[in-house]
Amino acid sequence: MNQSQTAGPLIPDPQTAPELFEGLLTRRVFAFLIDLVVMGLLITAFAIVGLIAGFVTFGLGWLALLVVVPATIVLYYGATLGSPKRATLGMQAMDIVLTPTRGQPLDGWMAIIHAGVFWITTWISWPLSLLFALFTPRRQMIHDLVTGTLMVRRSPMERHWRDQSARSRGPREAY
Repeated sequence: MNQSQTAGPLIPDPQTAPELFEGLLTRRVFAFLIDLVVMGLLITAFAIVGLIAGFVTFGLGWLALLVVVPATIVLYYGATLGSPKRATLGMQAMDIVLTPTRGQPLDGWMAIIHAGVFWITTWISWPLSLLFALFTPRRQMIHDLVTGTLMVRRSPMERHWRDQSARSRGPREAY
């Protein structure tokens, strides 16, 4: 079997595992609001450091303030979504996790790409992105489909993966 054949059936399905998707959109919205607060605090802290550095360097450090917001966002998503937990602080608080659907690993770069596509689609039309999620069976938003990822609830997902691996081992043990 190749990777695509083994990865296909392991992707959660709302029909067979509805607990993975219960209240997912609401959880995603609250997770995003928590992340906005955390990023706002980080941006404020980095901006204060930049202001102080500007005085020490006779204004040269103030140039760094131009990149504080984008750098903070990239670092935040890369460090949290790219970690083994595969979740931002808001996502961890709301018990959701980002899962790849195309059989590729979810590393820091993929997390940054996911976040970048999220911010672009949100900037262009956030209502359309939210409406899109209402009509996809796995509650995927536009950026999830583009990057090949899926958000699910973490605690039921861990049980789901255990059950899937037990089922896949079952017939092999019979031989």
